[in-house]
Amino acid sequence: MKKVFLILLVLILIAAGYLLWLFKFRSGSRGPSGPPPVPLAVSKHSDAFNQSIQTMLNAYYSLAEGLVQWDTAAVSKYGQELKTALDSVKIEELRKDTTGIYESALDPLGNARSEASNIIANPSLDAKRTAFNALSENLRLLFIISRYDREKIYWQECPMAFGEDQPGHWLSRNDSVRNPYLGTNHPQYKATMLNCGGPKDTINFMVVK
Repeated sequence: MKKVFLILLVLILIAAGYLLWLFKFRSGSRGPSGPPPVPLAVSKHSDAFNQSIQTMLNAYYSLAEGLVQWDTAAVSKYGQELKTALDSVKIEELRKDTTGIYESALDPLGNARSEASNIIANPSLDAKRTAFNALSENLRLLFIISRYDREKIYWQECPMAFGEDQPGHWLSRNDSVRNPYLGTNHPQYKATMLNCGGPKDTINFMVVK
């Protein structure tokens, strides 16, 4: 009797295991295999255009940090890199747009190139900062007109960059403040005004899917 009972128990366990296998595998049901996929940013621009803008932005951010450090040599070096990058922006790609974006983008790009040349040519940091402010304004316009969509860019403001109630602006990869107008070695404030200012706007045309 016990032997029959054991045989029946084994058969029941086998049947239960088979039914479980059918439910989990044959039906295609699966448990979670990991975190959900991260949405990917998509761009309406070509890789070549985006890369040319990224190269330009890298030089711009390095230039801004040179101003933060009051480092004339670094400012001149990255000013030259920025000028080269601006000359290499794949602006012709925007011709394919029929809404006049290409024609609208030419002026701020040309102005940015001129201000980069001014940064290189002027020996004083004060003059370089004045050109940097105008450069930043034109790059902001360029990114808005072209709807650059590979990253979010912060538009920062220092309310006293050129004196009381005389603001200056710059572009930043994040919302933290490293002020290129007052910086770390200001003759009056030293490094106490390094974080003066903050984001006034963002440029963000990123699309994820």
